[in-house]
Amino acid sequence: MAKGSFISDYVRPVDRIRGRGPCGIWQPLRVSAALGGMVAFSEPETLNCPMTSALDGWFWHSVQPAALKTFGVPVVEVRTMGSYNCRTRNNRRGARLSEHSFGNAIDIAAFRMSDGREVTVLNGWRGDSAERVFLREVHRGACSVFTTVIGPDGDRHHQDHFHFDLARHNASGSYRHCR
Repeated sequence: MAKGSFISDYVRPVDRIRGRGPCGIWQPLRVSAALGGMVAFSEPETLNCPMTSALDGWFWHSVQPAALKTFGVPVVEVRTMGSYNCRTRNNRRGARLSEHSFGNAIDIAAFRMSDGREVTVLNGWRGDSAERVFLREVHRGACSVFTTVIGPDGDRHHQDHFHFDLARHNASGSYRHCR
């Protein structure tokens, strides 16, 4: 793709990221929305192409149907908590590198519906029954798209957000981690 060209108003290629050691992204994308702008991100995120595509699939097949079924309105924005960041898992000293180090992960904390309702992972996971239903449905849907899905029941580091990535957990790529 020629320098200065773009994929859409919401997904733009940016210069290669050469991080410390193995960190980085060969062809990073700056993503400010999913589904052609239908679902805005609270902050633009830097992701690799497979993650960008997987997010679109998850929004199309899981998030929007769950929002329409549960609340009668679509999701129009998600509050993100980060994407590319050269760091170890859970920022733990000596741990393996996080998939965030390769633009292969994103953290999502909340969903805003077209009627203004906001559903947060922190308050909704164990809160209002409709919010619990919605969050569990989108979490379950993520497990069929991403190879790693961690939410509030996964560990203490994910009480306020969902973590999604496309890590290869084994040589065949068949193993999935969904908590």
